[in-house]
Formats: sequence, structure tokens, C-alpha cells
Amino acid sequence: MEKQWAIRLIRFAAIFGLLGTYIGSHMAGAGSYALKAIHVHILLVGWLSMFAWGIFYTMYTVKVKKLVTAQVITGLIGAFGLAIGMWLFNLNPFNTPHVFNLIFFIAGGTTLLISFALFVIVTFMIEKPQKTA
Repeated sequence: MEKQWAIRLIRFAAIFGLLGTYIGSHMAGAGSYALKAIHVHILLVGWLSMFAWGIFYTMYTVKVKKLVTAQVITGLIGAFGLAIGMWLFNLNPFNTPHVFNLIFFIAGGTTLLISFALFVIVTFMIEKPQKTA
């Protein structure tokens, strides 16, 4: 199960990496750093964390498979929710109410926090690696 999630995480990490570097190059070209916080969070949470999770799930077998699924799903929802919520909160491109943007931002961040907490638990639930001669 975790091996299937591993490649999905790495693919999403690649998408986040492309998006984050695109935003960075756009900011450099435009000479405006209005998207700096969004750019950084997309790269750190989307690219770096998801890639690290994917590598972890490639290397280890986790005893509780449902925990892996919960961790990955909350991680994906949280990463997208945080990035979109941060974008809505900071730029408000659709002129939505401030409270809506704030709730979206907080919900994404909270979901991501839950995912990180689940990942901590997952790291203690791995099967012992087989020793090879």
C-alpha cells in the first residue's frame, strides 16, 4: 500500500516543484515579491515534504496501512488547502469575504498539521528491516 502512495507523493511533489519554481521565476521577472510566502510554502510543503514522504514510503513497510492512507490524504488536502488558502488570503483575487479566505487558510494549515502528526506516528509503526548477508 505505502509503495503505491510513494509514487503518487513523488508525482505530486514534482507538480508542486514545477509550480513553485514557476512562481519564483514569475516573481523574479515581474520584480514583485507579492507571492513570496506562497512560493516558499509550495516548495517546502508541496515539493520537499511530499518528496521526503514518498522516499520514506519507498524505503519502509508500515504495519498499519490505513494510517498511511490517512497521512497521505490529509497531506495532499492540507498542502493544496494551505497554498490555495494563502493565495486567497494574501491576494483575494475573487474579492471573497475575508472570513472565508481566513477559514480556508486555517483549514488547510490545520489539515497539514494533522498530516505531519500522523507521519510522526507512522515512523514508529514500521516493520523491522530484513538483514541481508
